[in-house]
Amino acid sequence: MIHFDPLYLIIMLGTTALAMWASWRVKAAYNRYSQVPAMSGLSGAQIAQRILDLNNIHDVEVVPTHGLLSDHYDPQNKKLVLCEENFYGTNVAALGVAAHEAGHAIQHKQLYAPLQWRMAAVGITTMAGQAIPFIGFGLFYLAPKIAIPALAICFGIVMVFQLITLPVEFDATARAKRILAHTGAVAPGQETESMGKVLDAAALTYVAAFISSLATFLYYILQMMGGRRDEE
Repeated sequence: MIHFDPLYLIIMLGTTALAMWASWRVKAAYNRYSQVPAMSGLSGAQIAQRILDLNNIHDVEVVPTHGLLSDHYDPQNKKLVLCEENFYGTNVAALGVAAHEAGHAIQHKQLYAPLQWRMAAVGITTMAGQAIPFIGFGLFYLAPKIAIPALAICFGIVMVFQLITLPVEFDATARAKRILAHTGAVAPGQETESMGKVLDAAALTYVAAFISSLATFLYYILQMMGGRRDEE
């Protein structure tokens, strides 16, 4: 018989609250500092293209997309995707986000190891993420002795992926700060400080994602260990 586990509820509530707090932080920072114009007058698309050109990256296309903060670098299709607010925006938040994504393109060109690992892990991580709901809502109640180790493996894969993501994102943020200072796209002082707060807030979302996956992984490891002790 399956019993309600208050520890699982605590973990779920805690990790959900952490994710919501991190999301609120980045949105609040973006909303605030997107009101700070960059004196350079460059748009996110322009600074992204400039960074690519300075690094002799000529096979990556900078394109706009819908959806606020949906910015990302697509290594397979060689596209640097910026939401319209950042593609056309001339504020410090837009430039910071654009430079961050350009940092990923530089990582890709330089074969930055953590990015290569993350790219290689996308397939298995996607499969693990898709399997979790099926195992959690179906197999868990029918065969918990099989489901618990399976969930531990799936969350372990997700956790490792999130762990690999941390240096990828931190490095891209560090590159963005250095590049924007070097190019003069963001002026020293208030502009640089504001841009840094946006990028630092965004980094928290990846830390929150890792902590959440780690906590859930450890929970199922404890369940496995407890089950083995009961059998003994």
